[in-house]
Amino acid sequence: MMTPLHGITVVALEQAVAAPLCTMRLAEAGARVIKIERAEGDFARGYDKVVHGESAYFVWLNRGKQSIVLDLKNREDAALLARVIAASDVFIQNLAPGAAARAGLASAELRAANPRLITCDISGYGDDGPYHDMKAYDLLVQCESGLASITGAAAAPGRVGVSVADICCGMNAHAAILEALFVRERTGNGNGIAVSLFDGLADWMAVPLLHYDYAGKAPSRVGLAHPSIAPYGEFPLAGGQSIVIAVQNEREWRALCGALNCETIMDDSRFCSNVQRVANRELLDREIGVALANLDVAKIGSTLKAAGIAFGFVNEVSGLSSHPQLRRISVPTPSGPVDMPTLPVRWTDRSPFPGPVPALNSHGREIRNEFA
Repeated sequence: MMTPLHGITVVALEQAVAAPLCTMRLAEAGARVIKIERAEGDFARGYDKVVHGESAYFVWLNRGKQSIVLDLKNREDAALLARVIAASDVFIQNLAPGAAARAGLASAELRAANPRLITCDISGYGDDGPYHDMKAYDLLVQCESGLASITGAAAAPGRVGVSVADICCGMNAHAAILEALFVRERTGNGNGIAVSLFDGLADWMAVPLLHYDYAGKAPSRVGLAHPSIAPYGEFPLAGGQSIVIAVQNEREWRALCGALNCETIMDDSRFCSNVQRVANRELLDREIGVALANLDVAKIGSTLKAAGIAFGFVNEVSGLSSHPQLRRISVPTPSGPVDMPTLPVRWTDRSPFPGPVPALNSHGREIRNEFA
């Protein structure tokens, strides 16, 4: 079966997370992705050695790509890369600010030479503004965007435990490239795309920002709770496990009270609306905690499910590893197959078929011969 991006060639001068995530998704859709690496390789190859001696980041983000090592300061290698880009549909880069232009790979010039080319520049803060030349990594952008200030418990800011700034940016780049490919089908013209880590997280921070700008107060850090909905948070259970309960409306509030046999608080004036429940969250959580303590832990899930109450148990990563809902795929790597979460999208007409993770320069000779 022909894949959606069959016949599309992507050249990626990429490293770390944001651009590799974007190009991984393009590769999964059938595009040919040629990954350009320096002699020591994408530095994400060295982040850790936990997967058969390879990096967890790298095996996650680089399946289905071709790898070639090029030295952009070498005249022959630079000429080879120019030929590859000239024959390609998409060029993506997330080098340090200004590095691509200094290497003769400014996006506007590439598109001038090839009007059908789609270019995508990924940066920390964008092409203009006072931060445009700042290096940016995920944690830095989590802090600069204010995300860290609303993450964690009251005592201190916290980092989201995965690279959300990079992942957000890579997702935005992927969506924009698909849009540009669609436009090119209609007009025949490529386009220039620029996405940044900061812009992506700023967009995700819209609700806290609107609270601050229009109500004068940003949401506070509340740990495993929701700053503006109650009850919506963590409650301890016997045996050290915890559960998160989420109530979204008055119907669910009354159903929860019935399920927990605490009808006495159902119409209490302190809890008669979400606004009142948030204002009296500490007292509310104490009442619900007492009610939960009276239930058999083994039956709590079935009781809440029968009442139509949303809930989730607070798992460790070990819980995800054994989770009955987790779907996996086996991905070939240079060191052996690796089981990882499957593609997050399900298609009715095809199954995921991940390509192998490339060894450094594993396609170098083939690509050099092809574009000689």
